[in-house]
Amino acid sequence: MQSVLREGLLQESFVNLLLLLVSVVCGGVCRVGERLLLVVVVVSGLQKKFTTSLCLLLLSIATPQKAKDNALSRFAAVSLISFKGYVSFHAFLKITHCLGDESVCASGPFQPNFFDSGIMFSSPRVDVYCPQRKRARISAPFVLREQEQLPVKIVRSIDILPDECLFEIFSRVAGIRDRSACACVSKRWLNLQSSIRRSEIVSQPNNCGPVNPTKGTPATSKDAGFPKETLEKESPETIEVDGGDAEEAIGSDDGYLSRSLEGKKATDIRLAAISIGTANLGGLGKLLIRGSNATRGVTDVGLTAIARGCPALKVLSIWNVSAITDKSLCEISEGCHQLEKLDISHCPGITDKGLLAIAERCRNLSSLTLESCPLVGNSCLQAFGRSCVNLQSISIKDCPLVGDQGVAGLVAVAANLAKIKLQGVNVSDVSLAVIGHYGKSVTELSFRGLQNAGERGFWALGNARGLTKLKTLTVSSCKGITDVGLEAVGVGCPLLKNLFLRRCCFLSDNGLRAFARVAQVLENLQLEECNRITQIGILTSFAHCKAKLKTLSLVKCIGIKDQNVCLNPLPFCNSLRTLTIQGCPGFGDQGLAAVGKICPRLQQVAFSGLTGITDMGFFSFIESCEGGLVKVNLNGCENLTDNAVTRLVMHHGGSLRVLNLGGCRRVTDVSLKALPMNCPLLQDLDMSRCSITDRGIISLCSSTKELPDLLILSLSGCSQVSDISLPVLGNLSGSLVGLNLQQCNSISNTAVGWLGERMWRCDILS
Repeated sequence: MQSVLREGLLQESFVNLLLLLVSVVCGGVCRVGERLLLVVVVVSGLQKKFTTSLCLLLLSIATPQKAKDNALSRFAAVSLISFKGYVSFHAFLKITHCLGDESVCASGPFQPNFFDSGIMFSSPRVDVYCPQRKRARISAPFVLREQEQLPVKIVRSIDILPDECLFEIFSRVAGIRDRSACACVSKRWLNLQSSIRRSEIVSQPNNCGPVNPTKGTPATSKDAGFPKETLEKESPETIEVDGGDAEEAIGSDDGYLSRSLEGKKATDIRLAAISIGTANLGGLGKLLIRGSNATRGVTDVGLTAIARGCPALKVLSIWNVSAITDKSLCEISEGCHQLEKLDISHCPGITDKGLLAIAERCRNLSSLTLESCPLVGNSCLQAFGRSCVNLQSISIKDCPLVGDQGVAGLVAVAANLAKIKLQGVNVSDVSLAVIGHYGKSVTELSFRGLQNAGERGFWALGNARGLTKLKTLTVSSCKGITDVGLEAVGVGCPLLKNLFLRRCCFLSDNGLRAFARVAQVLENLQLEECNRITQIGILTSFAHCKAKLKTLSLVKCIGIKDQNVCLNPLPFCNSLRTLTIQGCPGFGDQGLAAVGKICPRLQQVAFSGLTGITDMGFFSFIESCEGGLVKVNLNGCENLTDNAVTRLVMHHGGSLRVLNLGGCRRVTDVSLKALPMNCPLLQDLDMSRCSITDRGIISLCSSTKELPDLLILSLSGCSQVSDISLPVLGNLSGSLVGLNLQQCNSISNTAVGWLGERMWRCDILS
């Protein structure tokens, strides 16, 4: 080593190289490398002499690791350099700082960082390089300059762990109650718990996880979970709950629970809590989401938690949740294989991609409802037809991308399809023909707003002769339903029992009569806003009903009006039990008298808004009805008086249970006096907006024995009823469960409060 020193160590490069090697050798022992390198750079820049450098080398090697144990020797080394005149006083401060000598200044170095001090070596011969080092510990409150004191946040040790570590910990908490308790700690723990799939739960908490023998590290992943082979080996069928004797299967939830979230309550946090909390109570089987919170509503995160924590989910209904996308449905398809009913409405983020995942993995799906999903097209419907062999009900509404390709492709392969509802979709006559041919299992059909379906489509629907099991047909706002189309439907659907037609402007009396001739088992006929249907068409159709028609409803049909036409012989319909005529302004006494003679077995009648009916026509109708009337609705019949009501209760009071006289302003207290004596079975009485007073109420409620079964009483809008009537209303507290006192301006709030205390079982509206 001496020969090397004699030959080349006087030059700076050789000196630095040698000292660097020494620092590498000694660096792992006592940080000699860092200190020695800094000192040598300073010395070599000031005086290129090996004697000084060698002296510093020996002193640094001799210096122990802890600066406070031998501070004097290092101070002597620095003093030696200062004595020779090679460094200034500033260099002295910097060298002591780099050596880490805290004993020179009891308060530690003057500046915690070398470059923060602002005082470099002042000598022009000095060129110092000082690498960044850790901030020195301050042992005394001595500060050269003012510094901002930041508040120190005390972090709990458990919160320091990253999500990956907590995920591995929670995945080893196998007890359902223990997992629920952990989820109650914080929202962070709740979100982590809800992100764990049932298949990722390790059944043996003492294990540290499956280990890869090549790397010696746990082979876990937050997204993918444990390897499938490991889960099959280490996940038994049952786990212990709360350390007791009860055992619950991880994947054996029966799905008994139902949860419904509406409006502000629909958030991701609530969904995560449901996914954790329902596991210990039988499992979630039905989830309804109606709307979403405006600021922190339901997103893909919440539905992902449901998908991973509720494998027994069978019914999922989502309405008006704009933040969810296909990612949610993909998670549902992976975690909820038992899904049977899916209802998605007003969700613009859902496309064919998410529904394709449902079709491929949820093979038990039996009911599908899609409403106002503008991005849903034909491809997903075809996938449902191919994959879901148990599909029985399909409802598609206001999905503009759905056309003949999707509907026809679904119906052609779905052999068990029983209910089809189409509204506001771009289907044509082709789809109707396919439904008529392949719908051998269809029992219920509903077509609404099919603007591209014409008369040819409905003709093919019936003449295809495939709808042999169809029982209910609803057609609304379809221009294709004409006389020819309706007759073809009657021929091709021999079991059709219920027909609902609304806004069929091209349907006339001829089509209705032709349909009545071929419809052998028709029981329920409802016509709404079919203005070309007249009273003669209705009466003549009764002659062809084969004694099967039980219910007839005529709503807002302008063509239903009195006509001076004599039918000889007059048809009879003894099977009709329920008759509703509403909003037909031309229907009057003549038509009402004819109805009473043709249908003598009526039990339930509703004549709402018929201002043309008077007492004379109503008398004739009452006398013609041989069977006892059970429900009578005369709401809005302004020309009826107390005479009509008195005649009604005298002839049919023994069977009358429901009486609605709302809006009959010519009805007074006389009618109320006649009710208790003649209507012992009366249960529902509506006297809203009638001209009744306190005397009538007193006569009605004076004796509880005369109306023992009265459950609901409505006095809404009766301005002449005051506080005087309330004490006698208390006599009905034994049976009354509903009392409507809205818009009764003469009744005070104090009296209503007193009545509420006395009739605590009754729901009072005021």
